[in-house]
Amino acid sequence: MYGFTRAFLFGLDAERAHRLGIAGLRFLGRSRSRCEAMRTRALAHATGDLSVELAGLAFAHPVALAAGLDKEAEAVDGLFACGFSAVEIGTLTPRPQPGNPKPRLFRLPEHRAVINRMGFNNHGATAAAERLRARTWKPAPLGVNIGKNKDTPLERAVEDYVACVEQLGALGDYVVVNASSPNTPGLRKLQEPEQLAALLRAVQERLEAVAPGKPLFLKIAPDLTPEAVDEVVDVARACRLAGLIATNTTITRPIEHPLTKEAGGLSGAPVRELSNAVIRRAYQRSGGALPIIGVGGVFTAQDVYEKLRAGATLVQVYTGFIYEGPGMVSRILGELGALLARDGFTSARAAIGVDAAR
Repeated sequence: MYGFTRAFLFGLDAERAHRLGIAGLRFLGRSRSRCEAMRTRALAHATGDLSVELAGLAFAHPVALAAGLDKEAEAVDGLFACGFSAVEIGTLTPRPQPGNPKPRLFRLPEHRAVINRMGFNNHGATAAAERLRARTWKPAPLGVNIGKNKDTPLERAVEDYVACVEQLGALGDYVVVNASSPNTPGLRKLQEPEQLAALLRAVQERLEAVAPGKPLFLKIAPDLTPEAVDEVVDVARACRLAGLIATNTTITRPIEHPLTKEAGGLSGAPVRELSNAVIRRAYQRSGGALPIIGVGGVFTAQDVYEKLRAGATLVQVYTGFIYEGPGMVSRILGELGALLARDGFTSARAAIGVDAAR
């Protein structure tokens, strides 16, 4: 059925189609009984033991939704209805901002990819906090992804992240520091060791005051050198982070397409191997001691399986959901158990990091 819906949506401007999709999920979320029934049907496709644990949180299976799709926490219940084991909202900033000028979102169907330069467009942390407080159905963990406003000088970025924690830290099950979007000028400089350590310690301190014990993650870029990945891992461990999310979109263009001249981050299938390489390197650097949420180029059960084997405990999707539709999770769950069983794994947990350990 999604084939007809996708054909309609893909006939529209990408950002307009996105808004229509979110509106549909928001409408779905108004009926808790319908959401519960849909989620039950989606999870029923799972075979074997697909459950995973991360930072003290339990997940029914490894397939979660990445930040970027529901920036405003508008459609959380509708997304949980699709069967995701976790939903991450954002990126949210302290103050509302319109983001970058349009057009700023481009599909590359031939490559199952998207280029975006949205620029953290959102109505601010306060508005999102109100929507989160109004939620009553909480079937699985919710993540809150935070960033800085575009007009905040880099030397004052810490203040924005701390302000977001003040508003949102107690309302999600985990918090994510986004220091890796390519669409906010200078943001990726925050991944440099000295600045990163100062940022993470300040956020961690405030989060501990607002919501003691709440897990804090850092989302990193796929464009880091192996040595830079090592440095980030070392800082994350020194700051006692719950884990890393690897990775964000890439500024590289490993494909040829007329739209690749557009500025912004590339996501989807072309990012898969870049992401997997960062996951493996981070897992190896920490000896498996720093949990990883893998994201980038996930469309199939095989893609999920590869990220588990590379070292990810949880695997997020975004672009794949745009192309594959609401039935994506149930299809993956129906196939992932077979892949694990084929290779002699009795659970998803048993496959984590087996390739990185080689």
